[in-house]
Amino acid sequence: MEKITRRTLVKTLAAVPAGIGGFNILTSRAAQPEFRWKFGSVQPVGSPLVAQVEQIGPKLLEATGGRMSVQVFPNSQLGSETDMLSQVRSGALEMYHGGANILQGMDKQVSVYGVAFAFPDYDHVWQAMDGELGAYVRGVISRLNLHALDKMWDVGFRQLTTSSKPINTPDDLKGMKIRVPPSAIWTSLFQALGASPVSINFPEVYTSLQTRIADGQENPLWLIQAARFYEVQKYVSLTNHMWDGNFTIINVKAWRALPAALQETASRLFDEAVVKEREDARKLDQAATDDLIKSGMIFNAVDIKPFRERLSKAGYYKEWRETYGDDVWAVLEKFSGGPLG
Repeated sequence: MEKITRRTLVKTLAAVPAGIGGFNILTSRAAQPEFRWKFGSVQPVGSPLVAQVEQIGPKLLEATGGRMSVQVFPNSQLGSETDMLSQVRSGALEMYHGGANILQGMDKQVSVYGVAFAFPDYDHVWQAMDGELGAYVRGVISRLNLHALDKMWDVGFRQLTTSSKPINTPDDLKGMKIRVPPSAIWTSLFQALGASPVSINFPEVYTSLQTRIADGQENPLWLIQAARFYEVQKYVSLTNHMWDGNFTIINVKAWRALPAALQETASRLFDEAVVKEREDARKLDQAATDDLIKSGMIFNAVDIKPFRERLSKAGYYKEWRETYGDDVWAVLEKFSGGPLG
């Protein structure tokens, strides 16, 4: 195809009779996308999720012939996860990534995949969340008058960090103030283990650790490294106590306003990006181990059996089975590698 230079364009327009064609050419090239969406995130620039959404923008613009664009606002620019959920519900924001920690405030059923020690590995996670369990949770989200795309972003298996001592047994957590997201399932987990959970939104976690409002926190390794928690924490206990992932959550009116072809294109591009993000997140998690060790953090492996036993004795699994119901609990146990509780 011949390259159109500025000089060529000027000559072409000069040859067009006044009022015919030239104005249309200029306005069509300068036109904004019909659907200009914003994607909010608490994750920092450079995280696997943010990096992938940044790449979706130009792909979506091209694939839709300029009709639709998505711009990502990372690093809590649009507020906390709670703030962004409120914005998506009101229509002020078209989409963000959200999961059990925030959405279960609207319906506890959303958090079923966050049950402690539910998944032994990633194979079981994706069999569940790309399959029957994920479909169930999306159905719950749809009843909240929100739309969730099919595939979940990987946030990762969560690990414990502390400032004063490593965590090897449940007794090590007794009375310890552990920061958790504002979420019932996180709070009940650490209460059952004997800790004192403190609910704090992510943007305030670093300060809460620095000022000893909290003694420790739990997050995937890559996020611990990205948030520089190694500056205010000393120990990393590899508990893998919970897998965490996020759906792409969309304002339902905005979604329904999209023509079917644009819905299909957006869904496809986001699902492709999610698959890439999952691999990127796992690689980053592995690399974060080396970085955190170099930063002075001390790692310890954890036998999870005493933790599961403590949760069973405390009634944690019984409580959540009753909350979700036997039917969905049976679906969860299909992918848990054995009975829970």
